[in-house]
Amino acid sequence: MSAQTWWHSFEEDHDDVAVYRPDGFGFPPARGRRGLEVGPDGTVVELGLGRDDTPSRVESDTAAAPEVLHVDDDRLEIRRR
Repeated sequence: MSAQTWWHSFEEDHDDVAVYRPDGFGFPPARGRRGLEVGPDGTVVELGLGRDDTPSRVESDTAAAPEVLHVDDDRLEIRRR
């Protein structure tokens, strides 16, 4: 997986799968979105919601990396914890 920022497309979640779309995707209006920042070395930083619904970096447990089920240029699917 290359370095990229992915935003949670909660409208597309199904079963125990969370769907993410790349930065710049044409989402419908929402009151903020959570995301994942994937570094070039594969590290993952969770992006949560700050007080004003803008993204904020969230400390996460590095041992609890998400289980990637599918990834391509415009869709990332992970198993929800």
